Amino acid sequence: MKFHAHVSRSLCASLLGVIAVAGLTGCQTQMGGQTLPSAFYLRDDVQYFPHGPEELLPNQERALAEYRAEQKAVRERIDAR
Repeated sequence: MKFHAHVSRSLCASLLGVIAVAGLTGCQTQMGGQTLPSAFYLRDDVQYFPHGPEELLPNQERALAEYRAEQKAVRERIDAR
């Protein structure tokens, strides 16, 4: 009888431990094809992405203009000699 009570208590304690660990973990779940946030999303760190151009075209145009200006300066130096 003592052995059965000991096994029953340890089994209950183990199950409660597993349930507590499962309840305390904040993992993402998927329902209906959507990824839902964890239970702790209000306490998560905020990710900040600074505002910038949506496309890289302005950067490419600026780099091309700088390159052309450098090439023009080099040509003018060579012609001045």
